[in-house]
Amino acid sequence: MISANLLLAYVGVALMIALAGIGSAYGVTIAGNAAIGAYKKNTSAFGTYIMLTALPGTQGLYGFAGYFLVSSLLTPEITAIQAAAVLGSGIALGLVGLFSSIRQGQVCANGIVSIGQGVSATGITLTLAVFPELYAIVALAATFMIGGAVA
Repeated sequence: MISANLLLAYVGVALMIALAGIGSAYGVTIAGNAAIGAYKKNTSAFGTYIMLTALPGTQGLYGFAGYFLVSSLLTPEITAIQAAAVLGSGIALGLVGLFSSIRQGQVCANGIVSIGQGVSATGITLTLAVFPELYAIVALAATFMIGGAVA
Protein backbone atom coordinates (compact mmCIF):
# COMPACT_ATOMS: atom_id res chain seq x y z
CA MET A 1 0.00 0.00 0.00
CA ILE A 2 1.30 3.45 -0.91
CA SER A 3 2.03 5.80 1.98
CA ALA A 4 0.40 9.21 2.32
CA ASN A 5 3.82 10.85 2.05
CA LEU A 6 4.62 9.12 -1.21
CA LEU A 7 1.17 9.93 -2.58
CA LEU A 8 1.66 13.62 -1.70
CA ALA A 9 5.03 13.63 -3.45
CA TYR A 10 3.57 12.06 -6.57
CA VAL A 11 0.85 14.72 -6.63
CA GLY A 12 3.67 17.27 -6.69
CA VAL A 13 5.39 15.46 -9.56
CA ALA A 14 2.12 15.23 -11.48
CA LEU A 15 1.50 18.97 -11.07
CA MET A 16 5.08 19.73 -12.10
CA ILE A 17 4.83 17.78 -15.33
CA ALA A 18 1.19 18.51 -16.19
CA LEU A 19 1.12 22.26 -15.59
CA ALA A 20 4.41 22.91 -17.37
CA GLY A 21 3.30 20.68 -20.24
CA ILE A 22 -0.09 22.37 -20.55
CA GLY A 23 1.60 25.77 -20.60
CA SER A 24 3.97 24.66 -23.33
CA ALA A 25 1.10 23.30 -25.38
CA TYR A 26 -0.66 26.65 -25.13
CA GLY A 27 2.51 28.64 -25.79
CA VAL A 28 3.49 26.77 -28.93
CA THR A 29 -0.10 26.93 -30.17
CA ILE A 30 -0.21 30.72 -29.73
CA ALA A 31 3.04 31.10 -31.66
CA GLY A 32 2.04 28.46 -34.20
CA ASN A 33 -1.20 30.24 -34.99
CA ALA A 34 0.76 33.43 -35.65
CA ALA A 35 3.22 31.49 -37.82
CA ILE A 36 0.43 30.17 -40.02
CA GLY A 37 -0.84 33.70 -40.63
CA ALA A 38 2.64 35.14 -41.15
CA TYR A 39 3.56 32.36 -43.59
CA LYS A 40 0.80 33.53 -45.92
CA LYS A 41 2.55 36.90 -46.21
CA ASN A 42 6.21 35.85 -46.04
CA THR A 43 7.07 32.26 -46.91
CA SER A 44 10.83 32.86 -46.87
CA ALA A 45 10.97 33.12 -43.05
CA PHE A 46 9.53 29.67 -42.34
CA GLY A 47 12.67 28.52 -40.47
CA THR A 48 12.42 31.51 -38.15
CA TYR A 49 8.73 30.83 -37.57
CA ILE A 50 9.53 27.24 -36.57
CA MET A 51 12.27 28.33 -34.17
CA LEU A 52 10.08 30.93 -32.47
CA THR A 53 7.11 28.56 -32.34
CA ALA A 54 9.17 25.85 -30.63
CA LEU A 55 10.65 28.16 -27.99
CA PRO A 56 7.69 28.03 -25.53
CA GLY A 57 7.92 24.24 -25.58
CA THR A 58 10.98 24.21 -23.36
CA GLN A 59 9.03 24.78 -20.16
CA GLY A 60 7.32 21.43 -20.61
CA LEU A 61 10.76 19.89 -20.79
CA TYR A 62 11.72 21.67 -17.58
CA GLY A 63 8.72 20.10 -15.84
CA PHE A 64 9.89 16.70 -17.02
CA ALA A 65 13.48 17.43 -15.95
CA GLY A 66 12.18 18.45 -12.53
CA TYR A 67 10.85 14.94 -12.08
CA PHE A 68 14.35 13.53 -12.51
CA LEU A 69 15.69 16.02 -9.98
CA VAL A 70 13.35 14.74 -7.25
CA SER A 71 12.97 11.12 -8.35
CA SER A 72 15.53 9.84 -5.86
CA LEU A 73 13.17 10.94 -3.08
CA LEU A 74 10.24 8.90 -4.41
CA THR A 75 10.67 5.82 -2.26
CA PRO A 76 8.39 4.15 0.29
CA GLU A 77 10.64 5.62 3.01
CA ILE A 78 9.95 9.25 2.01
CA THR A 79 9.43 11.52 5.02
CA ALA A 80 6.69 14.10 5.44
CA ILE A 81 9.22 16.94 4.99
CA GLN A 82 10.54 15.41 1.77
CA ALA A 83 7.03 14.86 0.47
CA ALA A 84 6.10 18.46 1.24
CA ALA A 85 9.26 19.64 -0.51
CA VAL A 86 8.42 17.64 -3.64
CA LEU A 87 4.84 18.92 -3.57
CA GLY A 88 5.97 22.51 -3.10
CA SER A 89 8.57 22.35 -5.83
CA GLY A 90 6.05 20.66 -8.11
CA ILE A 91 3.51 23.41 -7.60
CA ALA A 92 6.14 26.12 -8.07
CA LEU A 93 7.75 24.65 -11.19
CA GLY A 94 4.39 23.70 -12.65
CA LEU A 95 2.84 27.15 -12.22
CA VAL A 96 5.91 29.04 -13.37
CA GLY A 97 6.19 26.76 -16.40
CA LEU A 98 2.49 27.20 -17.16
CA PHE A 99 2.46 30.98 -17.11
CA SER A 100 5.92 31.65 -18.50
CA SER A 101 5.37 29.47 -21.56
CA ILE A 102 2.02 31.10 -22.35
CA ARG A 103 3.52 34.57 -22.05
CA GLN A 104 6.57 33.51 -24.03
CA GLY A 105 4.26 32.21 -26.74
CA GLN A 106 2.63 35.63 -26.90
CA VAL A 107 6.00 37.37 -27.23
CA CYS A 108 7.03 34.95 -29.97
CA ALA A 109 3.69 35.38 -31.75
CA ASN A 110 4.12 39.15 -31.86
CA GLY A 111 7.61 38.71 -33.27
CA ILE A 112 6.36 36.25 -35.86
CA VAL A 113 3.69 38.70 -36.99
CA SER A 114 6.32 41.43 -37.37
CA ILE A 115 8.63 39.15 -39.33
CA GLY A 116 5.71 38.15 -41.54
CA GLN A 117 5.18 41.82 -42.32
CA GLY A 118 8.78 42.18 -43.44
CA VAL A 119 10.29 43.64 -40.27
CA SER A 120 13.69 42.25 -39.29
CA ALA A 121 12.67 41.31 -35.74
CA THR A 122 14.21 37.89 -35.16
CA GLY A 123 16.96 39.07 -32.82
CA ILE A 124 14.75 41.35 -30.76
CA THR A 125 12.07 38.66 -30.50
CA LEU A 126 14.60 36.08 -29.28
CA THR A 127 15.99 38.60 -26.79
CA LEU A 128 12.58 39.49 -25.39
CA ALA A 129 11.43 35.85 -25.36
CA VAL A 130 14.34 34.97 -23.08
CA PHE A 131 12.84 36.91 -20.17
CA PRO A 132 9.84 34.63 -19.49
CA GLU A 133 12.14 31.64 -20.05
CA LEU A 134 14.47 32.89 -17.32
CA TYR A 135 11.82 32.40 -14.65
CA ALA A 136 11.20 28.82 -15.75
CA ILE A 137 14.94 28.18 -15.47
CA VAL A 138 14.96 29.74 -11.99
CA ALA A 139 12.06 27.47 -10.96
CA LEU A 140 13.95 24.43 -12.27
CA ALA A 141 17.06 25.51 -10.34
CA ALA A 142 14.94 25.94 -7.21
CA THR A 143 13.59 22.41 -7.68
CA PHE A 144 17.17 21.16 -7.86
CA MET A 145 18.10 23.05 -4.69
CA ILE A 146 14.99 21.92 -2.79
CA GLY A 147 15.58 18.28 -3.79
CA GLY A 148 19.18 18.51 -2.62
CA ALA A 149 18.26 20.18 0.65
CA VAL A 150 15.92 17.40 1.77
CA ALA A 151 17.76 14.38 0.35
